[in-house]
Amino acid sequence: MENTINAFYKAFNNLDAETMVSYYHDDIVFKDPAFGTLKGHHAKNMWRMLCQSQKNKDFKVTAYNITNSSATWEAFYTFSKTKRKIHNTVNAKFMFQDGKIISHTDTFNLYKWSKQALGLKGTLIGWTPFFKTQFQQQTNKLLHQFEQKHRSN
Repeated sequence: MENTINAFYKAFNNLDAETMVSYYHDDIVFKDPAFGTLKGHHAKNMWRMLCQSQKNKDFKVTAYNITNSSATWEAFYTFSKTKRKIHNTVNAKFMFQDGKIISHTDTFNLYKWSKQALGLKGTLIGWTPFFKTQFQQQTNKLLHQFEQKHRSN
């Protein structure tokens, strides 16, 4: 399982979404502060969308402290809406079923992320439940639009 997690993040660093989602069980449940809870093909499509959005851009993922059920990973990228540099540290927890990832929960400091991504606006409102709710609605809307555009997935 440690090898699977390592390969998952290696594929993410290479922006290879299809390899990433090949490690996911069809009944995957993914959770994080940005998207909330995503299940099945929505979780898989989230990785497809994120990888596609970073193609030909300054993007790097480094994973470490990898065990059979967890990892810490860092992402370095530019937030497209504001062109601000992001360094996000994420703690990931995994559960496996039938040799595939059935549960994947990422936790990170959304307030710290919002300050990096949005500057003063993030500093002022990034800590609020309102911001988290609005942000999740926006990211899920983007995912829905991506899925509509790529209906074959």
